[in-house]
Amino acid sequence: MNAIFTRVSTRQFESREVESKYIIKILRAAMAAPSAMNQQPWEFWVINDKDLILQLSKATPYSKPAANAPVVIVPCYNTKNLRVPEMVNIDMAISVENILIEAEELGLGAVMLGIAPNEERMKAVEKILNLPENFRAFTIIPVGWPLNKHPQEDRYEPSRIHVI
Repeated sequence: MNAIFTRVSTRQFESREVESKYIIKILRAAMAAPSAMNQQPWEFWVINDKDLILQLSKATPYSKPAANAPVVIVPCYNTKNLRVPEMVNIDMAISVENILIEAEELGLGAVMLGIAPNEERMKAVEKILNLPENFRAFTIIPVGWPLNKHPQEDRYEPSRIHVI
C-alpha cells in the first residue's frame, strides 16, 4: 500500500528507456481492475514511436508532458459489447489508477493527462493513433523514470469524514 501514499504525478522523465517487462507489469495491474458486470472494456495502445509521442504531446492543451516520456500508454475502450455503457468511464478510471499505482511501485513515474469525456480531445488522439472506429481514447499516460521525485502531500482531512 505504500505506493498509494508515495505516488505523485510525474511530468518530467529521464531519457532512458522503460523495458517491456515493466510495461507488462503495469498493464497486468490495469487489467486487474474491477469493472461493471465484468465488462472489461479496456484495450491499451503502448506508444514507443517518438514521432507519435510528439504528436500526442500536442493533441490537447494539457498533453505537453508526454513529449519527453520514453513511452506513452493510451487506454481506450471498445464500444462493442458494452453491457453497462454508462459505467465505462468509471471502469476506465479504476484501470488507470491501477496503472499509476503500479508505475509508482516499480519506481517509475506517470501522470494521467485527461482527455475523456472531451469529444474534441478524444477524437484528436483517436486520429493520431488511427484507432479502429469502435475504439474511444480515454486518457494519455506518459510513463518513464522520474527526473525529479518530490514527496506526496498529505491530503487526509478528518473534517471530510461523516459517520452516521
